[in-house]
Amino acid sequence: MAVRRVVPNVRSEAVRESREFYGLLGFEEVMNHGWIMTLASPSAPTAQVSFMADDKTAPVVPDMSIEVDDVDAVHALVRDGGAEIVHPLRDEEWGVRRFFVRDPNGLVINVLGHR
Repeated sequence: MAVRRVVPNVRSEAVRESREFYGLLGFEEVMNHGWIMTLASPSAPTAQVSFMADDKTAPVVPDMSIEVDDVDAVHALVRDGGAEIVHPLRDEEWGVRRFFVRDPNGLVINVLGHR
């Protein structure tokens, strides 16, 4: 299994203001679905941060997203390891397959792969 990127997810009601502020730090908007916006560094595109008020199809806003090359394999590993699955493995309409798992610190991790 390979990790492709790790993205912090910031719960925010100030998306426009966040875009402006992080723009001062060199980030540019690369995705905006209305409920989630992701900014990335043009010089290092995997350096990203996402902002969301709520998750469109999940019960909680995840603290972090980790994109992997085989989300099904990771799901099987964490499930078999006894980790708490917070949101079931599923295909989302915006082109990702994902699930949420709680880490030992109580953080909710969105594990995803693009389809």
